[in-house]
Amino acid sequence: MSAILEAVRPIEEYLVMSDEEIAERIETARKELGSRVVILGHHYQRDDVISHADLTGDSYQLSVMASQTDAEYIVFCGVHFMAESADILGKPQQRVILPDLGAGCSMADMATIEQVEDAWEQLREIGVLKQKVAPITYMNSSAAIKAFCGRNGGVVCTSSNAVPLFDIYLKEYDKMMFFPDQHLGRNTGAKFGIPLDKMVLWNPHDELGGNTEEDLLNAKLILWRGHCSVHGRFKPWHVDRIRKQVPDVKVLVHPECAREVVEISDFNGSTSYIINMVEKAAPGTKWAIGTEVNLVNRLAQKFPDKEIHLLAPDLCMCATMYRIAPQNLAWAMENLTAGNVVNEIVVDDETKHFALVALERMINLTEKNK
Repeated sequence: MSAILEAVRPIEEYLVMSDEEIAERIETARKELGSRVVILGHHYQRDDVISHADLTGDSYQLSVMASQTDAEYIVFCGVHFMAESADILGKPQQRVILPDLGAGCSMADMATIEQVEDAWEQLREIGVLKQKVAPITYMNSSAAIKAFCGRNGGVVCTSSNAVPLFDIYLKEYDKMMFFPDQHLGRNTGAKFGIPLDKMVLWNPHDELGGNTEEDLLNAKLILWRGHCSVHGRFKPWHVDRIRKQVPDVKVLVHPECAREVVEISDFNGSTSYIINMVEKAAPGTKWAIGTEVNLVNRLAQKFPDKEIHLLAPDLCMCATMYRIAPQNLAWAMENLTAGNVVNEIVVDDETKHFALVALERMINLTEKNK
């Protein structure tokens, strides 16, 4: 094994190679590995990585598609929680590689399993759990938190199916605890007419999340204090400004944006919703899109018959996603050709089991509610 390891260049050597050499190395490794490998590229990934991807999409969509292949190796050009999901949903023989272990998700990191379990115990101590409470986690969370939901009768949701899942749980449960993205939870709850005074915010650094016992007992929706570092930076004044600059523009934003931004936009929805809206829009229509810059630029290139603007042109690159560069991909791929599996993401069996419970519950309930 040591001889194989010595044959592979350290990552530092890739950082000084030209773009052309890096691209050539990736494609050479891909040809050598053939169907043994599948490269996944998230919608927010940079173009010079997406150009090498076999499959592109949202995190959950990519994990499902990869699990349906016969690839031995899944190279996930995304962030850590996405690679965990690919390992949870993949076949037993499939191995998941994250080209840069530093590619995390700031939102997912805002809710640790220790904090969530502590919050749940505090709710138990004040009698909130005597009510029927459903823990619901956004896909953008760790495998451990997905497993927590699986153990406690809860579910995982995506930005695409949050509405139907809320519909089910609001009818069958007294309240929900939603994490880690407060904005998706608040925007989805508002669609069901839940007043803001029935949505309390849980700060994991404060006793009872910074709330009174009465507020927590009376709440319909307990929102975790987390947010997306990209979508959270869009402000109402960005919407006002683009409408002044571009007459007849339609503002289309992701529901991870703050409530005050979503309220004054024309449309809001998941990444797939945004893509579909633009794809189906009439030629000549004007759009200002509030989501990650790489996706917006890609839509502008793909649909030149429409006028597409980034809602806030000075914002919105996902910095953690950007950590995965072609250099990391080349390094990971060439290690695979040499027989070395680097940066493998492995979810332990117990966590995987209960995370799957929550994910399968999501699938079954979403299908049932169609």
